Amino acid sequence: MAETYDVVVIGSGPGGYVCAIRAAQLGLKVACIEKDATLGGTCLNVGCIPSKALLSVSEKYAQAAHQYAGLGIDVGTPKIDLAKMMAHKNKVVSANTQGIAFLFKKNKVTHIIGTGVIKGAGVVEVNGQTIDAKNIVIATGSESTPLPGIAVDEKQIVSSTGALCLPKVPETLAVIGGGVIGLEMGSVWQRLGAKVTVIEFMDRLLPGMDMEVSKEMKKLLGRQGMEFRLSTKVTGAQNADGKVVLSLEPEEKIEVETVLLAIGRRPYTAGLGLEKSGVKVDNKGRVEIDDHFQTSVKGIYAIGDVVRGAMLAHKAEDEGIAVAEIISGKAGHINYDAIPNVVYTFPEVAAIGATEEQLKEKGVAYKTGKFPYMANGRARAIATTDGFVKILADAVTDRVLGCHIVGAEAGTLIAEIALAMNCGASADDIARTCHAHPTLNEIVKEAALAVAGRAIHI
Repeated sequence: MAETYDVVVIGSGPGGYVCAIRAAQLGLKVACIEKDATLGGTCLNVGCIPSKALLSVSEKYAQAAHQYAGLGIDVGTPKIDLAKMMAHKNKVVSANTQGIAFLFKKNKVTHIIGTGVIKGAGVVEVNGQTIDAKNIVIATGSESTPLPGIAVDEKQIVSSTGALCLPKVPETLAVIGGGVIGLEMGSVWQRLGAKVTVIEFMDRLLPGMDMEVSKEMKKLLGRQGMEFRLSTKVTGAQNADGKVVLSLEPEEKIEVETVLLAIGRRPYTAGLGLEKSGVKVDNKGRVEIDDHFQTSVKGIYAIGDVVRGAMLAHKAEDEGIAVAEIISGKAGHINYDAIPNVVYTFPEVAAIGATEEQLKEKGVAYKTGKFPYMANGRARAIATTDGFVKILADAVTDRVLGCHIVGAEAGTLIAEIALAMNCGASADDIARTCHAHPTLNEIVKEAALAVAGRAIHI
């Protein structure tokens, strides 16, 4: 007789495992199906977590090589032990994935290793066995988007997965794609000694982000040694004598040791059985859902990268919680206007809400408050003075509509704005909140003050 569960979650990435745990907390009988041996999906195994480990270590190396001497710390010429660096990354990944396994046991979530196939409403097949599910949640995430003419072999031409475990620092690295993944992984290898060239089809870095942010990051990353080829199309790649020859439009070829293909990600639904089960997808391959995460088939839900919206781990987590609460009869809700996006380069980039370009396009009257890191005492003390905080507020109500940060700890600073926006706060609310001194958070306060033209320290 088939095992019956209240909820069966397919996929154990941030959306899937959080959904499973929250559903179990609410008293439901839950199983989570994962095709890989470890839990955590792309994010914990070959994405967010390992990349941040390498970003952190490479940043420390760059500081030791270029900054410490100016601060009075003589460490000589630092050396790279890439094997130890990768061991640290692997240790971090292992600790995180084991942590989820522990949480599954603690919350009595059944972990099933295998590929889940939806056979119809209420039925999932895995490892040749049928599981009855009162509710099914699709949380299968995304995969790297391919590019015609570029054959990824994870050796010389790598995806983000291969870029996490290169056996040596390449002399030259071409990054196809000037988005988040391209700039983050490009930063890692550039800091470690590679000559990095970022090739972007659009006319700017970080397409979709505020234009001022894109321009600032091009300047700052260029100062670090990155080169950029914007408005450039890559049409092909050939391996030759240990090198890769890239063909660009118009007629041009460049030769590099390694290529990173990072033009984005696409929903991963292979082998799920969506068509046969009646679950509809849109023209971008995303599972179609209503405002309560339910697909075209009653009792089958979908969350995370596989549905509409930003492909962000924290967005998937919040959707996982929301759908678990909806299934259990509670009200699950997400404010999609207040989801932050962070780029973990140095300096970091963080954004939330509308950009100036979007507000102008919609004809929204707004006010701008901007404050530079250079004018902040703590930023000077810790020698991180590049960047700014820019707050956009409604010209009439003063409600915060967006915020864009370039600078140290931007990903942490944006949380204050996320809270403010989620509560419908005004720029003046932020400005009148007492911020500890000396902190980088004071830059946010000064930017809020600047919305009304009353910044103090500039």
